[in-house]
Amino acid sequence: MKKPKSYSFILCDKHILARQRRRRYTLNMKKILYIFVFSFLLNFVWENLHALLYAGYQGGKITEFILFRASLGDAVMITVLALPFLFIAWFQKRSWLMIVIGIVLAILIEWYALGAGRWAYNEYMPIIPFLGTGLTPTIQLGLLGYLSYWAAVRREKNI
Repeated sequence: MKKPKSYSFILCDKHILARQRRRRYTLNMKKILYIFVFSFLLNFVWENLHALLYAGYQGGKITEFILFRASLGDAVMITVLALPFLFIAWFQKRSWLMIVIGIVLAILIEWYALGAGRWAYNEYMPIIPFLGTGLTPTIQLGLLGYLSYWAAVRREKNI
């Protein structure tokens, strides 16, 4: 005849499960923070490099503060974009979708910003035919978002 679990053993199981949940939560928060920091750094470098392809921002000069703010906004968007890929198995199996979603998001942002006059391209910006958006801003969120996610997932596997 099978003996029922003792009360102390059940408490021990609850503590183990609670500890495992805390560890999973901590690991997920570290991944989210890593994605944010890494994507901010990548975007800051990217923004500084492709700023030469813009004529200006809201009719004025592009400053380091504007590039910093743009990098911060991009890092927030990439972090939010990465959340389903961190927590939902269906997305985890299709991580390449992050590139597609990032590119679509970038195209929508570019269309809005160009239409509203927030920024303008100079003659050196390569323009994607039919879309009318610049090549570097169009691929930025998808490419850097995927790199940030990939680095965070890879980093976890190496820990």
